[in-house]
Amino acid sequence: MSGFENFGRLDADPLARMECGVCWTVYDPAEGDALGRAEAGTPFAALPQDWRCPVCDAAPHQFMKVDDAR
Repeated sequence: MSGFENFGRLDADPLARMECGVCWTVYDPAEGDALGRAEAGTPFAALPQDWRCPVCDAAPHQFMKVDDAR
């Protein structure tokens, strides 16, 4: 599956890091998002309904799972 096929996929592993397809900001559940009212440990799928990318204001469906293969 290519990165583009991952857009808007919220069925990912709850610990998966998600990357904004607009500005490439990474949401890491281990860190959460203090600006977006998400405590550390909050899975991407459990973010508040009105959560947006803290950098560019993109909607969650514009995020894709980060390929952690290093």
